[in-house]
Amino acid sequence: MTPSFDLVIRNARDAAGVSLSIGIRDGKIAAAAAALEGKGPELDANGQIASPGLHDHHIHLLATAARMESVDLADCRTIDAVLAALRSNLPAPGTWVRAIGYDERVAGLPDRMLLDAWLPDHPLRMQDRTGGYWLLNSAGIAKLGAPPYPACVEHDARAQPNGRIWRGDRWLRERIGGAPPSLAALGARLAQFGVTGVTDAGASNGASEAALLAGAMPQRLVIMGQETLPAGDGYALGPLKLLLDENDLPPLATVVERIAAARRSGRHVAAHCVTLAELLFYLEALRQAGGAREGDRIEHGSVIPQSLIGDIAAAGLTVVTQANFIRDRGDRYRAQMDDSELDDLYRLGSLVRGGVRVRGGSDAPYGDPNPWVAIEAAIDRRTRSRFVIGVGEKVDRAAALALYQTATLADGAAADMMLYDWPEGAAAPAAVGLTLIGGKIVWQS
Repeated sequence: MTPSFDLVIRNARDAAGVSLSIGIRDGKIAAAAAALEGKGPELDANGQIASPGLHDHHIHLLATAARMESVDLADCRTIDAVLAALRSNLPAPGTWVRAIGYDERVAGLPDRMLLDAWLPDHPLRMQDRTGGYWLLNSAGIAKLGAPPYPACVEHDARAQPNGRIWRGDRWLRERIGGAPPSLAALGARLAQFGVTGVTDAGASNGASEAALLAGAMPQRLVIMGQETLPAGDGYALGPLKLLLDENDLPPLATVVERIAAARRSGRHVAAHCVTLAELLFYLEALRQAGGAREGDRIEHGSVIPQSLIGDIAAAGLTVVTQANFIRDRGDRYRAQMDDSELDDLYRLGSLVRGGVRVRGGSDAPYGDPNPWVAIEAAIDRRTRSRFVIGVGEKVDRAAALALYQTATLADGAAADMMLYDWPEGAAAPAAVGLTLIGGKIVWQS
């Protein structure tokens, strides 16, 4: 009897160029072969490559969606450029202006007085390029309501808020209210890139964030967060997220106990490690908590000395890296760091050769959400000015894709897949023609 499928994809090919047809039934790959017998609705792949979809292993969904609705200052390098961007298409007086991507090289970290001069008639909240600071003018501070304020709100010599809020995203969101950003547009955009799954890496994620995220996008969802983040429908429960800041590290014993508590609840742990000090602190905390477990993660791994690669591999830790930062921030790194330090940045090839499991994430909105930007940077390690950082960290196409592909097209696997073209030597990223999640078409060019 001829098998029936919900969808048959014909005239595709695999990454090696071999002809491939795929039958999908009940949201799963039911059959995949060069010559496939079966009936059902058919789709002609026109020779495109069929492969598993991409998973962004480190993204901040609400912040990325909000960025799509914000004034983007990422390319503003002068005060005049910042002012022009902030003052373009202003809403009615008294309405918030939200800006992101501010580069501190323009005018340092502005206080409320300077921001009052930049935008006097609208409450302003402006995020710096790292995502650590929110910068508010006086009209914005007035929207915070009466004190007392938490420690994240910095004060001046007169004990008044100076306009800078450090790592206060959740408190600020709760304080000023407003509707959360729509995630539908972000989900559609990611689908165009072939992204079928995402891991939200917010350290403050709890039940309220999970309620906003679950089911809001077509992509399969993993949520990291704090101890209060419950298991739930519409997402998989990810690791406990430890947000480590070198300038304000918590007591080591506190982190050790948090890791132990995660172990008792059956969760892995993942730590923000941008600096070497943060990485060493995390490794020691893991040691004191009884050792790392396979599935524990190093987020970013921005600076990893060669001498630590063996220890990381032996511990079974996964490094979730952002090769896109070599592309987007590499020229800044070159200007600010000694040449001898550059090889330690966002390692990739040396980690893979050393036996470390490596995954890729965009860190959007602080990085480009297009995974193909990071895939290209993983292959060529070039900055925007075409300078190569870490020539020994290059990987080939297959290894670059593997950073974002954790599934297969084997029989019984979820039909989370894409069709794309990516000619050898192409100067442009791959062109995704079709994205399916659970066998359903969510994007088609």
